[in-house]
Amino acid sequence: MIFEKRTYRVSAGKAAEFLKLYEAEGLGIITKYARLVGCWTTESGPLNSIVFLWGYDSFAHRCEQRAKLGADADWQGFVPKILPYLEYQESVFLTPAAFSPIK
Repeated sequence: MIFEKRTYRVSAGKAAEFLKLYEAEGLGIITKYARLVGCWTTESGPLNSIVFLWGYDSFAHRCEQRAKLGADADWQGFVPKILPYLEYQESVFLTPAAFSPIK
């Protein structure tokens, strides 16, 4: 299993609005293709950030699922709605250590 930590920095004061839109319109689409492990907002470090942790069977599985997501017409309609909120995006892949409680 691998995990993808995706961080989105949004415009100041817009995190709640972004999360409301994401939950209402985007979450049901993306969770057809990826397993949501968690979602957090930041209180330290780069502020106005939303951090998602997504789980996949492998990097190849992630690539397959992201391709399917990208081709999904509902997702294509949703993405333009969130783009105005985004100032920065980052994606980091994490592989759990053998002793990690989350695998």
